[in-house]
Amino acid sequence: MKKHANWSYSPYCPPFFDGGDIYLCRLIPKKDGFSAEWLPCDGCDGYTVFLSRRFGESNELTYETRATSFELDGLDCDCDYCIRIESDGKKSRTRIFHTGTAFGTAVNYLHPDDGMYSFSGKYLCSPSLVRHPCGCLLASMDVFAADYPQNLTLIFRSDDDGATWHYVSELFPCFWGKMFIYGGDLYMLSCSTEYGDLLIGRSTDCGRTFCEPTVLLRGSNGKKGECGIHKNPEPVVEFGGRIWNTLEWGSWGRGYHAPMVMSAPVGSDILSADSWSFSEPVKYDPTWDGVPSGPSTGNIEGSLVIRDGNLYNIMRYDMSKLSRRSGLAVVYRVDTDDPESPLTFERCMEFPANNSKFMIKYDERTGKYYSLATRFISQKTAYDRTLLSLMSSDDLMAWNVVCDVVDRRCDDPRKVGLQYTDFIIEGDTIIFLCRTAMNGAASFHDANYSVFDKLKLDPAEDI
Repeated sequence: MKKHANWSYSPYCPPFFDGGDIYLCRLIPKKDGFSAEWLPCDGCDGYTVFLSRRFGESNELTYETRATSFELDGLDCDCDYCIRIESDGKKSRTRIFHTGTAFGTAVNYLHPDDGMYSFSGKYLCSPSLVRHPCGCLLASMDVFAADYPQNLTLIFRSDDDGATWHYVSELFPCFWGKMFIYGGDLYMLSCSTEYGDLLIGRSTDCGRTFCEPTVLLRGSNGKKGECGIHKNPEPVVEFGGRIWNTLEWGSWGRGYHAPMVMSAPVGSDILSADSWSFSEPVKYDPTWDGVPSGPSTGNIEGSLVIRDGNLYNIMRYDMSKLSRRSGLAVVYRVDTDDPESPLTFERCMEFPANNSKFMIKYDERTGKYYSLATRFISQKTAYDRTLLSLMSSDDLMAWNVVCDVVDRRCDDPRKVGLQYTDFIIEGDTIIFLCRTAMNGAASFHDANYSVFDKLKLDPAEDI
């Protein structure tokens, strides 16, 4: 075996893992059909698509094509199907899909029983969306599952503003990754695995290949229960001559997550670990002024926001055992004069999102802050993720609901989740990528879709 010099693969397949001779890299269900895409196989002049119902007696159907993609309608709705591709004695791994639709445009899909990426996980997570300087859109998501290695990220590209998507590459090891543009190039900032090492790598060819990543901070390499680096795909923010991002130190097993930030001077070589500074982690303190009484594991998945000449980290709040159980976020102030100083607790903020990841962005055109997040309705449904809403604030104090973007409250909240949305404001339009569970997902948390969609931004439409 030869050493692999880069971070990226097309595809990654570990030794002795049956990934197939032909890589079926994208499989998207439709209401009564599907579309599939696979990588060209050397020496193959044409391909045969084999299709059958997964359960019950069914004849195997075959279709011939010379292309490396295939679409079909007219299948039974709400059913599982199996598909494989063959050519000249070579074959793909058999993959599974469940007919049905989500919303918007599905960038990627993974059936919960499809073992295509079982060396990493079974579900899609960590949506990251970026507009590349070349004009294309790039979307990434990792593959996770409890007690799995959780170390593969898939990247897709759209050249028509999200109408269609195609496979680009994948990164290994890469988890909880966020793509961003710096100096005209594409970067990925991620962990190697859950609580693993903090990594950064660069692509100069629009995501097709990435250089070997730099280790910026050592974690626990995913040891169960041990503390390490926890992060999420949040935007990299420029402020005070530095670029900033948010992360935490801790683990669920140890019962805490301690927020921190990382930063590097603008113009520095961010592939060099020497360019980066890290603030000291700060644990949650139940005696802070204004916090509800009771124990909490603290805060994760922060969003960095600039207001009145200061940089704040606004964070998701574990309120499950507090005297008040929902409807707050915690605001920390970043010491931008001393990047290694710990964050300072500022206050609790009323925030109409439930206990899941959110992102906050400022829009210069409207002068408002926006968040596209799973909305909190009542204490009874505080942990449901069936309502995705756009929210706005003039001052990072009071928040209003602008509109409900996707409402699936009529569905089983145990099986439907609209969550962890990454979004970009472009003029009067918000484009977003959503970790989505529906149409046969294992659970609301264990998503089977990564969905792209758009909405118009009208600051006069708050409800």
